[in-house]
Amino acid sequence: MDMWKAFRKSAKNNVPQASILFDKFHVMRHLSEALDQVRKSEYARLKGQDRAYIKDIKGQKYTLLSHHENLTLQGRQALEKLLAANKRLYIAYLLKESFGQLWDYQKEGWARRFFENWKAALK
Repeated sequence: MDMWKAFRKSAKNNVPQASILFDKFHVMRHLSEALDQVRKSEYARLKGQDRAYIKDIKGQKYTLLSHHENLTLQGRQALEKLLAANKRLYIAYLLKESFGQLWDYQKEGWARRFFENWKAALK
């Protein structure tokens, strides 16, 4: 279901025994927003020559937030350059992209294991 609070509240009130599962689109949207926050904070954090070196961060929002397989060759090259320039952004990107694998698991136990490992990687 959508992550909207009203939906969760209605489900809890009307079918309290049901488990709630958020859809991939909405979860990934939140992860994309978090990645964009990292992009903005990294640009703001850097000063002087470091900032000049990665000035491309400011103009690469959509390249960064696009799924890798949807990028053109030019987009992939720009993404590689951007991620090579900043380790924090690179790690945030990998975490966001890898999370999409969660929906590929057929067994709950494997999905839980993946999620716990992914969550540990956030630290």
